[in-house]
Amino acid sequence: MIEMTLREVADLCGGTLSDPSYGDRTVKGISTNSRKIESSVLFVPLQGERFDGHLYADQALKDGAAAAMWESNHDDAPQGYPLIMVDNTLEALQRLAQAYLSQQQVKVVAITGSNGKTTTKDMIASVLAERYRVHKTDGNFNNHIGLPLTILSMPKDTEIAVLEMGMSGRGEIELLSSIAQPDAAVITNIGEAHLLQLGSREEIARAKLEIISGLRENGVLICHGDEPLVDMALSEEATKRPENMSVIRFGVGMQCHVRPEHIHLHEAGTTFTVAASDSQKAMAVELPLLGKHNVINALAAVAIGRLFGLTDEQIAQGLGNAQISGMRFERTITPGGWVLLNDAYNASPTATKAALDVLAGLHGGKRIAILGDMLELGPDEAELHYEVGTSIQPGSLDLLLTYGRLGREIAAGALQHLAKESVYSFDEKAKLKACLLQHVRSGDTVLVKASRGMKLEEVVNEWTSVQH
Repeated sequence: MIEMTLREVADLCGGTLSDPSYGDRTVKGISTNSRKIESSVLFVPLQGERFDGHLYADQALKDGAAAAMWESNHDDAPQGYPLIMVDNTLEALQRLAQAYLSQQQVKVVAITGSNGKTTTKDMIASVLAERYRVHKTDGNFNNHIGLPLTILSMPKDTEIAVLEMGMSGRGEIELLSSIAQPDAAVITNIGEAHLLQLGSREEIARAKLEIISGLRENGVLICHGDEPLVDMALSEEATKRPENMSVIRFGVGMQCHVRPEHIHLHEAGTTFTVAASDSQKAMAVELPLLGKHNVINALAAVAIGRLFGLTDEQIAQGLGNAQISGMRFERTITPGGWVLLNDAYNASPTATKAALDVLAGLHGGKRIAILGDMLELGPDEAELHYEVGTSIQPGSLDLLLTYGRLGREIAAGALQHLAKESVYSFDEKAKLKACLLQHVRSGDTVLVKASRGMKLEEVVNEWTSVQH
């Protein structure tokens, strides 16, 4: 984590010390949460529409913070404590992160995309850790606050930082890229997330491609080669791109540099081969994740591993050892003997269809899907939910349970191919759970998929402790 004197911090963030006599005091780490204060941290009070961290700075200092940032135009500054005076605490935090990252001279891999960001980040970090000291984004700490905090928590011996970048509108990825200044940028895919804010997949592609605006000279873009919207956005005159940027494409099409072959699902994961090319031998991979969509995400990790000089053996080992963040196709065998596939962290039409494809490819007991509303899809939300339902093919699913107002649209679409007695819709989680427990048996597989706001994990957590 960051460890430097207050004078150094003030210089890097563009602030001034309230009392220069404190200049040699050392800070170790950053906190924006007054309830999580450790000795010697720098407390950074942030402001929003409904909160003001300045109100808690005095208590943070009493609890052991070495110092606090303070906005110059804010009244009632704590007395008798060292303060770094700044115009805007958030912008100062971002400047400090950018300067600290530059000072450490680490290589940076940045990752964005509509789906699969966190899973791909975890796989890339696991691969690179076979050779380098790696620091990665914790969970999805990937916004204008989380990214600077991730950087400032980076150990000083880090060799590569793997940073996830999320967004909800234009300009946000550009800001994050300017802070991180990546050597390599990864775009997993262009889906429907944030259609409500951006209006079209074309505009989503433009927003995601902002990640290259901060690329260092001779930087590399690694992108989904089967997605034409990336090339569309790349070709536009308004796109900011660095000098001498190269592009590596992954995907199934022959135009892709990194392609999969011989994909096979098994009980707890997926095996595949990375196709040979003019410069690379074929490489066998055993991935501890289910699904073709995760194979595609793994190809991005293969491309990054090769870019940073890892052997194929190291790359395959890293992918095989990947530990994925929670609620991303998390597989649990419940006490009742049925398998839970918890993919409830978030959802979009593309991601939900991919998850259903995985379920369709499994064999054994009944295949049961629990699908909830997919949020922030804009004016076409009902139609997009209905299309997910119509994509469910005969024989691919034994039971569909939906939750929420829009979930009913999924159910309506599913009735195009599924029998009425195989489709149920609910507005209450308790009734949904009761229906599930009435039908599920040992050996069955249950997929749970919905947007974060639906909080389906509340019932998932109970199911893992159900006894039959």
